[in-house]
Amino acid sequence: MNAALRTLGGAAMAAAAMYWFDPASGRKRRARLRDQLVSASGDLRAAIDIGGRDLAHRIQGTVAVARSVYHGAKVSDGVLKERVRAALGHAVSHPGAVKVAVFNGRVTLSGHILAEEFPQLVRAVRGTLGVVAVQDDLSIHESATGVSSLQGGRPRSPPRFRFMRERWSPAERLLGGAMGSILAMWGLYTRGVAGTCGVAAGGALLARTGANVPFKHWLGIRGEQGVTVEVHKTIRVNAPVDQVFQTLSVYENYPQFMRTVRSVQLHPDGRAHWCVAGPAGMLFEWESVTTEFEMNRLLAWRTTPSAPIQHAGVLRFQPVNGGTRVDVHMSYRPPAGVLGHAVAAFFGADPKSELDAELLRLKSFLETRKAPRDAAASTAFARGFGASARPETPDLQGKPGTG
Repeated sequence: MNAALRTLGGAAMAAAAMYWFDPASGRKRRARLRDQLVSASGDLRAAIDIGGRDLAHRIQGTVAVARSVYHGAKVSDGVLKERVRAALGHAVSHPGAVKVAVFNGRVTLSGHILAEEFPQLVRAVRGTLGVVAVQDDLSIHESATGVSSLQGGRPRSPPRFRFMRERWSPAERLLGGAMGSILAMWGLYTRGVAGTCGVAAGGALLARTGANVPFKHWLGIRGEQGVTVEVHKTIRVNAPVDQVFQTLSVYENYPQFMRTVRSVQLHPDGRAHWCVAGPAGMLFEWESVTTEFEMNRLLAWRTTPSAPIQHAGVLRFQPVNGGTRVDVHMSYRPPAGVLGHAVAAFFGADPKSELDAELLRLKSFLETRKAPRDAAASTAFARGFGASARPETPDLQGKPGTG
């Protein structure tokens, strides 16, 4: 067993050395890793600062509440009414349908409420600091049918323990990170199963704190909405807006300046079939449709439901002093959840990293009128006809793609 572990460890170290010290791409990979570490260090300092201030404010608030309860400070009816109304906003889906009256700490509730939300409403009001008694004059309805004030609204979930919520506050993330660090350090200095469990638990807690998403999203175990990663980039190109828009709206042009897009084919019904190179040279294929098209202003698309990686995007074009500002907003759902996105980001294979390089290729392509040497069409031409051959810059005037 130990020999097998040593063999696997040696193989992993050899693979890592080949990856980071590769003569062709090693320097670029190490520079990207250095930039990632510097960025992560800055994000960590900012998170600790924000979490510390949030925690201090929460402690001050808790102390103030405890002092008020201990001294029995009387709350004015106006202040108490606002507290109750705030509690209603967290407890029911239609807080405006409930009327609140307060007199000497006694709260009278009237109006309309759904039967399923009534117990939660009463608990929330009775738990409000300063409430002496609650009088119920509410009209309880089994459904919202026929009641105008109960139409629409957003259902409220029952209160949950703070660390069981999907999103943690800065103070909770600070405490979770501190606890995870303590568990991991304790596990490193403890032998046996207990130490291993401590390291695993501490590492998991640190990961949960850093990503601020539930564990079920780490491997893509998710609900109907899924885990969505947002990407937002902006670049300025020294070319007229009509030329930039024409280039990006004709999807067959993309292999001429993008490294990962191998081919794009338009179907008669408006769909576009994409063939794109992913990590380790793997090819992914999907189809997309254009959802918005405004000449020289806006171009939006989304993938069809059968696509292996669901994504959508919007390109906005704005003329600026003879050039063009291109604003790119993309969203995608990583196939392996947050963990898959984190691993891809570490190796520079995620859309955020790729988009930076692709936008620079686009800028060079439009400003110099020459296809980048590492563009998909250029490399394919070189492989087929010799490395010294170069394809001609394509005609950018054509029918905009509608796929």
